[in-house]
Amino acid sequence: MGIDIGGTKVLGAVVDPTGTVVAVDRRPTEGHDVHKVEDTIVDLVTGFAREYDVAAVGIGAAGFVDVSRTVVMFSPHLDWRREPLRARVAERVRLPVVVDNDANTMALAECRFGAGRGHRFVLCVTLGTGIGGALVLDNRVYRGANGMAGEFGHMQVVPDGHWCECGNRGCWEQYASGNALVRDARELVRSSSPMAHHLGLLVHGDANALEGPQITQAAQEGDPLSIELLADVGRWLGVGLAGLAAAFDPGRIIIGGGLSESGDLLIGPTRQAFSRSLTGRGHRTEPVIAQAELGPSAGFIGAADMARSAARRSRRGRVRRSRRTGRPRRRLFERPGLTGTD
Repeated sequence: MGIDIGGTKVLGAVVDPTGTVVAVDRRPTEGHDVHKVEDTIVDLVTGFAREYDVAAVGIGAAGFVDVSRTVVMFSPHLDWRREPLRARVAERVRLPVVVDNDANTMALAECRFGAGRGHRFVLCVTLGTGIGGALVLDNRVYRGANGMAGEFGHMQVVPDGHWCECGNRGCWEQYASGNALVRDARELVRSSSPMAHHLGLLVHGDANALEGPQITQAAQEGDPLSIELLADVGRWLGVGLAGLAAAFDPGRIIIGGGLSESGDLLIGPTRQAFSRSLTGRGHRTEPVIAQAELGPSAGFIGAADMARSAARRSRRGRVRRSRRTGRPRRRLFERPGLTGTD
């Protein structure tokens, strides 16, 4: 099973070895309550386990996960502070569990089953409530010394800019994310801007009711303000990606997350800003910027694939130990909890 925990929703699914989703369920993220989120995960797992032979559970969490993939050190959108998520869930579901950052799980899925197939050096960003990111090098997620690599959304791009939920100001995700899109649109509706007339009608003048999918749909239907707002996000995104390309020189850049579903309305301006801002432009091969192929399924597909890989390593380790000691082999999923680096 794969679980994808975001700032507003929890997605759970049963996934087979080819990356095919067998069954899926969606629940709202219960505010910032750590225990309620844990209860939601357990409910999803136990519900699916009644119908399917669930072998292991992978969790993609929106936060900083330590290098051992056991503890969520911090989440800007949920009240996780050094939360031993793997141990807590494994104890309750009695299955092997692995935890990773949700952007890492998305990136791994896209590289194995989606837009990154056949590419060795892939940079992924996910645009949702904030910005998540990951680097995949030779089909392995790069996690850094403490497991916290890829938090590109919290690079400071505007000194003394908008406050971010992480506690700093001017973070990239305050200008190139779903939250940024909605914040700017709501401000224009509140100000009774003539440009925001159509968006105001959609929510009967209640700016707080305006959400990202409504803005995206309005842009797709030709609303000039919504198109402009998406283009603004795309320009910020392109400038930031050019900086990341200068640092990491990826062969391919993948844009995922809910906001990527706006397609060329976002990715077109992103590509233009990226090409204008890239260091060495005109004298280097530019990486292709592609929309993610797996959509909202990527997070839980990657989480399930990580769980499967870790379970296999655990099994191989037990086989080797049993051969050395002459003891009988343990059953594959006899104990909850496992380790691994995939």
